[in-house]
Amino acid sequence: MARRAQALAFHPVNFAPMCSPIRSLSLALLFLAGAGSYAQGDIRDTTIALTAVTASYSYQIPGGDMALRFGPNSNIGINAFRKNKRNYFFGAEGSFLFGSDIRESGLLRNVVNSQGQIVDNSGIMADVLVYERGWTAMGIVGKIMPVVGPNPNSGIMLKLGVGYMRHKIRIQTQKNEVAPVEGDYLEGYDRLAAGPMGSLLIGYQHFGNRRLINFIIGFEVITAFTQPLRAYNFDTQRAETGTRLDALMGLRAGWSLPIYKRSDDRYHYY
Repeated sequence: MARRAQALAFHPVNFAPMCSPIRSLSLALLFLAGAGSYAQGDIRDTTIALTAVTASYSYQIPGGDMALRFGPNSNIGINAFRKNKRNYFFGAEGSFLFGSDIRESGLLRNVVNSQGQIVDNSGIMADVLVYERGWTAMGIVGKIMPVVGPNPNSGIMLKLGVGYMRHKIRIQTQKNEVAPVEGDYLEGYDRLAAGPMGSLLIGYQHFGNRRLINFIIGFEVITAFTQPLRAYNFDTQRAETGTRLDALMGLRAGWSLPIYKRSDDRYHYY
């Protein structure tokens, strides 16, 4: 029975649509990116003001209470920030995290029969998949220090973020209908938790002189103080209480799209 429940945790990732808060954040990022950045001089030899939009990916290792529930996960993020002529920046960032390594022991113990199988409403063996799902939204501030790089707009990046994290276990029944894990019953198994979070990224931001190569790479740490949001867990037959310390760390890499106005009054999008 235990082997069957554990085996359910390892399946290909199913990319579910992002929830409405992430869509709302995406609209905010597009609005920020659309704001004109006025600068004089050339990016090769002058520190200019610009707006940058970055799409990124991170493979993350969990820590704290999160490591007891989930294994490594993937994280897809998008941010937009406004950098001034002193290389300070501010903006907004959101990310969608997902994985298939669920380590919550005995999660489906009440659904598995005496033969170690899960059957649907018709008595047929069912495929029940479990995944990790979550998202973050935060405001970001930071600075680019031009100690390395091809121009004074590139260099070591220090980025701080403060915001909100939300995560849960997603249970998916594929083509079968399994009454104990359908509809409102899912809330008794999904371990939904959420709370305030902070992040730190130390890395390198590159804005190319020829406007063709623009990227970021860095090491990121995320810490969140989350609270369980479900009143009762069916498998443990008790409520989960107390504050959780959830942590994620990993290498983040992404591609940046700088937007700025040159001194000839023409906009350039790269």
